[in-house]
Amino acid sequence: MTTIAFIGLGNMGNPMAANLVKAGYAVHGFDLVPENLVIAREHGVVIMANAVAAVKDADAVITMLPAGKHVLSVYADIAAKAKKGALFIDSSTIDVESARKAHATAAKHGLLTIDAPVSGGTGGAAAGTLTFMAGGSKDAFAKAEPILKPMAGRIVHCGDDGAGQAAKICNNMILGISMIGVAEAFVLAEKLGLSHQALFDVASTSSGQCWSLTTYCPVPGPVPTSPANNGYKPGFAAALMLKDLKLSQEAAQSVGAATPLGAEAAQLYALFNAQGDAGADFSGIINFLRGDPA
Repeated sequence: MTTIAFIGLGNMGNPMAANLVKAGYAVHGFDLVPENLVIAREHGVVIMANAVAAVKDADAVITMLPAGKHVLSVYADIAAKAKKGALFIDSSTIDVESARKAHATAAKHGLLTIDAPVSGGTGGAAAGTLTFMAGGSKDAFAKAEPILKPMAGRIVHCGDDGAGQAAKICNNMILGISMIGVAEAFVLAEKLGLSHQALFDVASTSSGQCWSLTTYCPVPGPVPTSPANNGYKPGFAAALMLKDLKLSQEAAQSVGAATPLGAEAAQLYALFNAQGDAGADFSGIINFLRGDPA
């Protein structure tokens, strides 16, 4: 039986690890938060004392961590202790530079690596329908693909080291911008006396259609599964959207790319977070645009 170490068993990592267990993998897990370990154990994950213990006998290692500094710290601790020939998969959303450094750290020990951030949120993690954006060599991707499949709806090889993170950053910049645009349209429609359903029925089948409207509509009613129908409980928290937008702006500055809408979206989400709504779903920014708390 293939053994997978899973380091980082939070809101995303726990359901991802659970799907690997369901697929028949032996999953050895570790997280710094005791409550996360309790949940993981209930899902069939074998809880290990620390990250080094988790990777000792693992054929593959998956990390799902908050930021680049955490990934680099964990890789520095575990790369030399990992099983010979193990595959390292980092599904965290981090900056491209840190992703490439993580690849280099693992490569020094002869390990194959991919950066494979995800899109789909906690719902996609639970359903096993995440989109994985993978960066790394063709050999590493070929080895990773069957491991990713139980967690995935789609797996895309985006290019060499760091390409997965680049794709994730660009995608989520589009998402942040488009959600603000959709929210602004609904706020304007309200002022003009147009119902939410009328705007949705027109825009969702016209040139204004986009994922932020048709799948994640920021007002209650038109899309029953959107967080707007559940008090804007996340989904995808505003704090995480702000993190991704900041990464997009750091990346844009590093390569001299002009992203004025991305910059404005980052500023608006910073204000939304600062008023105490970091834990609300990112679609709740419509309330900020109305001048109301989420």
